[in-house]
Amino acid sequence: MSQSNTCRAQNRESVSQGLERIRQAARQRKKEQFTALLHHVTFDRLRESFQALKRNAAPGVDGLTWQDYEAGLEEHLQRLHTQVISGAYRALPVRRKYIPKPDGKQRPLGIAALEDKIVQRAVVEVLNALYEEDFLGFSYGFRPGRSQHDALDALATAITNTPVNWILDADILGFFDSVSQDWLVRFLEHRIGDERVIRLVRKWLKAGVLENGELSVSDAGTPQGAVASPLLANVYLHYVFDLWANRWRRREAKGNVIILRYADDIVVGFEHEADARRFWDAMRSRLEQFSLVLHPDKTRLIEFGRHAAVRRKSRGLRRPETFAFLGFIFICGRSRRGTFQLQRKSRSDRMRTKLRQIKDELRRRMHVPIPLQGRWLGQVVRGYFAYHAVPTNYRALSVFRHHVTNLWRRTLRRRSQKDQKTWAQMTRLGMVFKTTSAGSC
Repeated sequence: MSQSNTCRAQNRESVSQGLERIRQAARQRKKEQFTALLHHVTFDRLRESFQALKRNAAPGVDGLTWQDYEAGLEEHLQRLHTQVISGAYRALPVRRKYIPKPDGKQRPLGIAALEDKIVQRAVVEVLNALYEEDFLGFSYGFRPGRSQHDALDALATAITNTPVNWILDADILGFFDSVSQDWLVRFLEHRIGDERVIRLVRKWLKAGVLENGELSVSDAGTPQGAVASPLLANVYLHYVFDLWANRWRRREAKGNVIILRYADDIVVGFEHEADARRFWDAMRSRLEQFSLVLHPDKTRLIEFGRHAAVRRKSRGLRRPETFAFLGFIFICGRSRRGTFQLQRKSRSDRMRTKLRQIKDELRRRMHVPIPLQGRWLGQVVRGYFAYHAVPTNYRALSVFRHHVTNLWRRTLRRRSQKDQKTWAQMTRLGMVFKTTSAGSC
């Protein structure tokens, strides 16, 4: 056993050393192609990719679950590795599934086959080592070591410390369905000269979507939910938007400009309105060149910043408008001392959606013992707080906790006509939200 453990440790070390060599080369040679990348998709990396997958994820068109594949793991991975290296690997269609959005619409997701997930995760890990040296600092979506909170904090700091007076809140209409696959491959070929890797990407893009027994293949789009889609989306927008916007900021802007992008959600701040309108027009034209369109309803320019409230009041206008980003509403507020304070509040529509989900699940768990209900609710509330607990959002969190407690009280009262739980009793029960540890369930 000691020899086996030593071998695995050495394999992991060699794997990380290989990625570190890619990072160093990418850092030193910014414009060169990498002609030998596929050999980094080793047997050990495929095994690590498999272990990183969710155990309870829904199966794709192959019907394989994580547990099914684990039963003969070594043989399965050896065969898969041979197919990838030899070029015999074939990608299966993704299974289309829809999940509800907060606005009541449906968001399409693609569920890839298990082996496709394994290969995509392994290849993405290799390509991340390359592209993390290329991507710009204001890009935050789906990147290693960067979270939504990092993006939120960066935006809050930029608005607070940089003299900006206008915010362009931009959203790309149907981004994942509109990506030009031809342009995407051309962008990848700027840095990837290993044709075997390019062929893998083409196989994923051309695998198609299986919905209601019908297979459809398109020349546009990357399937949402696929492991490789976030990286491919970042590569696409890196060339289409990031490099262009950074160049525009340096060469065209007359005043300060801040930029932040999380996937296809873009926020740009300007010191001067004229800069903002010129950028908006130029951005619209730039995106259209690459088959992308700004969402007509979700893209808007608003007066926002440290002096926005005073300036609008002097012109007889109402208080500054707000904008939404990553589940929060950004507000021009005032501190207790009367100075400018950027305030963030949880989006009410997202909160209502979450409460509806909790209500439905409580009905399903209606006759579960009360302590188990409390532990589950405690996990839900702490998970919500872990994301939404930001400065100035205390009131929204209190409202959420109040509604969860009320939903629980109503559920318990429906268990029996004799059950008349009072708010005082529910308050004592609700202490489980604070005192029960996350690992107790």
